[in-house]
Amino acid sequence: MRNVLVTGGGGFVGLGVVRALRRMGIRTVVVGRHRYPRVEELGALCLVGDIRDREFMVRACADIDTVFHVAAKAGVWGKWDDYFGINVTGTENVLAACRENLVSRLVYTSTPSVVFNRGHLHGVDETAPYATDILCHYARTKIMAEILVLAANGPRLKTTALRPHLVWGPGDTHLIPRLLARGRAGRLRIVGTGRNKVDISYIDNVVDAHIQAAINLERYGTAAGEAFFISQGEPVRLWEWINALFEQLAIPPVVKAVGFNRAYAMGFLLEKIYGLLRIRQEPLMTRFVAEQFAKSHWFSTKKAQEILPYTPRVSTAEGVKRLVAWIDAEGL
Repeated sequence: MRNVLVTGGGGFVGLGVVRALRRMGIRTVVVGRHRYPRVEELGALCLVGDIRDREFMVRACADIDTVFHVAAKAGVWGKWDDYFGINVTGTENVLAACRENLVSRLVYTSTPSVVFNRGHLHGVDETAPYATDILCHYARTKIMAEILVLAANGPRLKTTALRPHLVWGPGDTHLIPRLLARGRAGRLRIVGTGRNKVDISYIDNVVDAHIQAAINLERYGTAAGEAFFISQGEPVRLWEWINALFEQLAIPPVVKAVGFNRAYAMGFLLEKIYGLLRIRQEPLMTRFVAEQFAKSHWFSTKKAQEILPYTPRVSTAEGVKRLVAWIDAEGL
């Protein structure tokens, strides 16, 4: 890797990938809808544009040998056109730009949500089929995009897809801040029994997996055309982990609970109301969130360990220690 492009390089995972590339002395170009001062401070070049603009992406990929396609519209609420445009059309444009510029390698940031079919997932591996009972636009469009990426794999363009689960750590602008805000406001409820186990992924380990995947494509190619689950490799009981974190931050623990069926029905009702009234704000509960909060979803990382090879170098305990220190330092 000598000349690398990162889509979504101003986001949580994307910025981590940029940092790693710059530490390696690799020329890095970032595509985003805004200029990112933190990216430029690292010595990377910012190109302002939209991945839904194919001509822009073709120009951006000139002289690039490796692309990390991290950009996506995440979340569980929003218009279909926005999710499809960014996650599917944007991915089509990235692939077209790679082909036109003879880019050799593409690492795509996917999600385990592509196999979440509303049931419990206990240690499943990459042979699990794509979900068919899908509750949000994000999961549906990420399935479509991952299929496009893996189908594009070939001798001229090697592609791979990583599926990190619940990425957290210092610099998080989404998951942890929302948990803290809702916890302090007393707006969190345990959904279901509270005994469900889930995978989590510390940011540095997720970044490592991205770099390892690109190196594999360059040197060996054994990751080409493959998808990989990425996590700490040690699932946690979701609500116990959240409350342990809250305890260190002097936030009252989550003790109130709501049954899964009630939460699911509430999510269904709120989705209908918000949809009819065209409310852009995400409902406090959705069917997808109810499923995620109540069900177990953890995955085997054996394939990633054997092929990339991926091993989480930051333990969950050490990651929490770093996270708490960052939260204190940032005044969050």
